Amino acid sequence: MSSQVRIEPASARVPVRHVAAAVIGNALECYDFIVYSYFAVQIGRAFFPTHTAFASLMLSLGAFGAGFFSRPLGAVVIGRLGDRVGRKPAMLLSFMLMGASMLTMAATPTYAQIGLAAPLLVLAARLTQGFAMGGDIGSTTTFLLETSARDRRGLSTAWQLGTQGVATVASGLVGLTISHLFGAEGLQAWGWRLAFALGALILPFGLILRRGLPETLEASVATPIRTLLVEHGRLIGLSFLIIGNINVSYYVLGYMTTYAVTTLHMAPAAAFGAPIVFGVCTLAFSLAGGALSDRIGRKPVMIWPRVALLLVAYPAYLLLAKSRDPGSLMIVTAVLAALSQMAGAGALVAVTEALPIKARCLALSVIYALAAAVFGGLTQPALAWLLHNTQGGLAPAYLLMGVTVVGLAAMFAMPETAPGRTKRSVYT
Repeated sequence: MSSQVRIEPASARVPVRHVAAAVIGNALECYDFIVYSYFAVQIGRAFFPTHTAFASLMLSLGAFGAGFFSRPLGAVVIGRLGDRVGRKPAMLLSFMLMGASMLTMAATPTYAQIGLAAPLLVLAARLTQGFAMGGDIGSTTTFLLETSARDRRGLSTAWQLGTQGVATVASGLVGLTISHLFGAEGLQAWGWRLAFALGALILPFGLILRRGLPETLEASVATPIRTLLVEHGRLIGLSFLIIGNINVSYYVLGYMTTYAVTTLHMAPAAAFGAPIVFGVCTLAFSLAGGALSDRIGRKPVMIWPRVALLLVAYPAYLLLAKSRDPGSLMIVTAVLAALSQMAGAGALVAVTEALPIKARCLALSVIYALAAAVFGGLTQPALAWLLHNTQGGLAPAYLLMGVTVVGLAAMFAMPETAPGRTKRSVYT
C-alpha cells in the first residue's frame, strides 16, 4: 500500500462530459428527495393511511428520513470501495442503486392494494436510496476536486451543489405541471408516481456517462478509520458541523412548499413556484460561491453569507407568516437560498480540500452521511412537529438561526485550504 499518492489534474479544465457524469447522481438523488418531499402528503395517503392527516404525513416523512440513516453504512462500504478500488466503480454502484430505488417508488402498489407490503417496499426503497447516496457524494466530489486545476477547484467542486439547483428546478416544474394538469384527485391517484417515473428516464444516460469516466485513483491508498480519527479528529469534527449546517439549511428551504401549503394554507400550484426559485438560486449562487472562493479563499465565502443568513432569517419568515402570499414566498426563498447556497459551496470545497487524500473518499462520504443522518434526516420531521405544536409559523426561522450559529463557530475554526493561501499541502 502506498504511503502517499499525489493526484494532479491532467488539464486546466475538466471536460463537460466528466462533470456531467460526476454530478448526475447527485442531481438524481436531489430530484428524488425533493419530489418525495413535495408529494409527502400524497405518498402518506397512499402508503401510510391513518385516522388523521397529520399522522399520515408524519409517517410519510418518517420513511423519508429513514433513508438518511442508511447513509452511514453506504458511506463506509462505497467510500472504502472508492479509496481501495477506484472512484469510478464507486460512482457506478451508487448510481445503479439510486435508479433501483426510484423505480421502486414509481411502481409500488398502494396500501389498499397489497396491504403492509406497500409501506415496507417504500421503506426498503428509501433505505436503498440512502445507502447509495451515502457513498456517492464522497466519490463524486472527490473526483471533481482531483480532476480540476488548482486555481479552479472551487468552481469545479461547486457543480456538486449547483446541479442540486438544476434538479430542484426540474422537480419544481414537474410538480407544478402535474398539479395544474391533473388536479388534486389525479395528483393523489397517480400524478406523484409520474414525477418519479420521469426522473427514472435519466438512468440509462447516467450509466453511459459514468462508464466513460477516467480513474483518478493511481494506487490503493485507503487509510484505516481509526488512524483517520486519531490523526485528523479535530478536522473531522469541524467538517461534521459544517456539513450538518449545509444539510439543515438545504432541507429547511426544501420544505418551503410543504410549509406554504400546510402552514400558510396556500394553493399547491402557487407553492410549487418556491422550489423553482430555490433551484435557480442554488445553481447560480453555488457556482458564484465556488468561483469566488478560487479568488478570495474558502473561508470568507462560507462565513460572511452565513452571517447575513443569520440576520435575515427571522424577518424573512415573519414576513411570510404575516403576508401569506406567493410574491413574498418567492422573495424570501430567493434571498435565503442565495445566502445559504453561496456559503454552502465555499464550505463543501473547503472540507473536501482539507481532507487527506489517502482517505478523502471515505472520510467525506462518512462525514456527509452522518451529518445528513443526524441533521438532514431529522430536519423535516422536526419542522412538521414544531409547526404543528407552536404558533406563528416561525419555527423554520428559529431552527435555521440555531444551526447557523453552530456552523459559523466551526467555520471560523476551519483552516483556509485554498491553494496559495495555506502553508499546508492539501495532498498530505
